[in-house]
Amino acid sequence: MLAITPGEPAGIGPDLVIRLAQHERRQGWVVLADARMLAERARLLNIPLTINDNHAQPSCAPAHLTVCHIPLANPITPGQLDCGNVPGVLAALDAAIQGCLEGTFKGLVTGPMQKSVVNDAGIAFSGHTEYLADAAGVDDVVMLLVAGELRVALATTHIPLSQVSESLTQELLERRLNILHAGLKNFFGLQDPHILVAGLNPHAGESGHLGREDIDTIAPVLERLRAEGLRLSGPLPADTLFTPRHLEGADAVLAMFHDQGLPVLKYAGFGEAVNVTLGLPFVRTSVDHGTALDLAGTEAIDTGSMAAALQLAGSLSAAAAA
Repeated sequence: MLAITPGEPAGIGPDLVIRLAQHERRQGWVVLADARMLAERARLLNIPLTINDNHAQPSCAPAHLTVCHIPLANPITPGQLDCGNVPGVLAALDAAIQGCLEGTFKGLVTGPMQKSVVNDAGIAFSGHTEYLADAAGVDDVVMLLVAGELRVALATTHIPLSQVSESLTQELLERRLNILHAGLKNFFGLQDPHILVAGLNPHAGESGHLGREDIDTIAPVLERLRAEGLRLSGPLPADTLFTPRHLEGADAVLAMFHDQGLPVLKYAGFGEAVNVTLGLPFVRTSVDHGTALDLAGTEAIDTGSMAAALQLAGSLSAAAAA
């Protein structure tokens, strides 16, 4: 069975879970959240929902949801953030992570978190990806976004652009390429994956005239890993890397920073893309969007990304168990 955390309770995460629970499922879900909050949101949406706590045999019936009740401190008003509820939100995430580490759950699917309210509550939080790595006790992870056949991973994630060059060391790049290569093999069934690696600078540095990072940092790592058998192309100029000619025959792209790769990915499949964390000892997928506070509790939400995240988590966990 899969663990689900809806994320920020004032956002659309609870709405997504409730709406998707209206359909019969092949795989059991256990939602770790405040059961009262979910029931109240269902009433607000005028959607039927029967909640049970049979964690050993979660219901797969339409309009039924198995919930591990983890209380929030304060009542929820859709669209209104409340720092007082942050401890409950993180407690649900911690319980889901622990269940995955213990083998109770085959994977974790997370709804969107509101980073600002967690930080406003006095808790340092840069995102799910970093939090999961720390909680699972792993040295490093890779953020991979999937939209259909397009897979884009990130060498650096949630840091200011001014810090990317300094953060992009040979050690970091080699570690993350190895995690990406292993993840593509172990979870996606690609025995000899071909990875395109973007350059950092415009035109991949223009032979050093537009920056030395592509020559001094990226190229030596790719040369070493190719000698070890990895199929890597690059460093390639990011402005042409995502054209059909380059993507043909490629299994994934490694972008050097967040907004180098993800705008292309989200343009190609926003609302249907899935965020995957590679390098954890369990499967984790998530939506490709934020909390959409202005849409919480309304009819105007799209469940596509959450549905895709649930489907992909099921297939990845099955592949990992094979």
